[in-house]
Amino acid sequence: MTTLMMILGIVIFAVGLLVSIAWHELGHLSTAKLFGIRVPQYMVGFGPTIFSRHKGETEYGVKAIPLGGYIRMIGMFPPGADGRIESRSTSPFRSMVEDARAAAFEELQPGDEDRLFYTRKPWKRVIVMFAGPFMNLILAIGLFLTVLMGFGVTQQTNVVSSVSSCVIQASANRDTCKASDPESPAKAAGLQPKDKIVSFNGVTTDEWNVLSDEIRKSAGETVPIVVERDGHQQTLNAKIATNQVPKKDSRGQITDGYVNAGFLGFTAATGVVRQDFGDSVTWMTDRVGDAVDSIIALPAKIPALWDAAFGDGPREQDSPMGVVGAARVGGEIFTMDIPATQQLAMALMLVAGFNLSLFLFNMLPLLPLDGGHIAGALWESLRRNVARVFRRPDPGPFDVAKLMPVAYVVAGVFVCFTLLVMIADVVNPVKIS
Repeated sequence: MTTLMMILGIVIFAVGLLVSIAWHELGHLSTAKLFGIRVPQYMVGFGPTIFSRHKGETEYGVKAIPLGGYIRMIGMFPPGADGRIESRSTSPFRSMVEDARAAAFEELQPGDEDRLFYTRKPWKRVIVMFAGPFMNLILAIGLFLTVLMGFGVTQQTNVVSSVSSCVIQASANRDTCKASDPESPAKAAGLQPKDKIVSFNGVTTDEWNVLSDEIRKSAGETVPIVVERDGHQQTLNAKIATNQVPKKDSRGQITDGYVNAGFLGFTAATGVVRQDFGDSVTWMTDRVGDAVDSIIALPAKIPALWDAAFGDGPREQDSPMGVVGAARVGGEIFTMDIPATQQLAMALMLVAGFNLSLFLFNMLPLLPLDGGHIAGALWESLRRNVARVFRRPDPGPFDVAKLMPVAYVVAGVFVCFTLLVMIADVVNPVKIS
């Protein structure tokens, strides 16, 4: 059964991956057609074609390797200064430019002169290239909201799971009391497991972070605590101790280091809590920040990733993970001993996170990514507007093809990084349980 559930999870992630790719390319396709650009091909995947069908002027199909997708638009790059696209050069870099320019004019047919991508105004080209990543962002937001508001997320609550017998510093690395350890305020006040803390020192505590913050800032004070026990409310009084506790960041998340703060002495129970729209937006904003930080930190994580793949180093939980690793995590989710609804919620979260990463990654202003084409269109618009203001001749379209040598270098780096991540995902995968 475990193997079957593992396979089911992998299949669900693979389907989510294909839908995400198809959805991304649909954004490019629909806006390209909206602006009259001819699109000969719409493909999900790379490699040999498994299935395709022509509808109108576009071939729609699925290829064997589901690691991406593309649409092919006519005239992605403008012709050279001489108006020709078939010239060749002995310079390898120049050849890259000319090959890219020639590929942009493949399948050029009579009447296509006014349907070329590069002839569209810069703002239209920005929309076409932005539409793909934007579709991933929309899908990510939709999935996140579905999980947060529909299923809920597992988080600490204001219900007591267990009560500490004594006060122990967080850095002590022990959970047994010594004779010299003072009794915890929670035990002294009579707090019990399954108590629901309704208010603390007069502050309503519907959320764990509110309760935690109130406890931390009440060191040395004697405060009233209203708890709900067996359906009835009662008030306890506790003198809050000062203790060394884990540090929290501005978002209420535990971070590295310790701080002296108020300490009550109990463990909060975890539960699945549905979020309202405001909390969901805050949660998603935090995740976007985390994702941006992760992308910025990618180069610094390569040495540890290499050691995990080819040495005996550990695979960190925040280590970069590729499609293979994500599929494995998707399978592992469905082997966890949690309710089926939470398995589905976690799987949807995984696909949502993948789409958020696709959006942010594709927005990098580097060719061959969508962000590179957007940057080229914006630069062209800037040049033309400056020329218009200073009454200079129109400089014409910006030739993005001249950046193809850089694009090949970037693509080579991405391929090497992808292979490294894939190897690490196979030999030393990230595990969630």
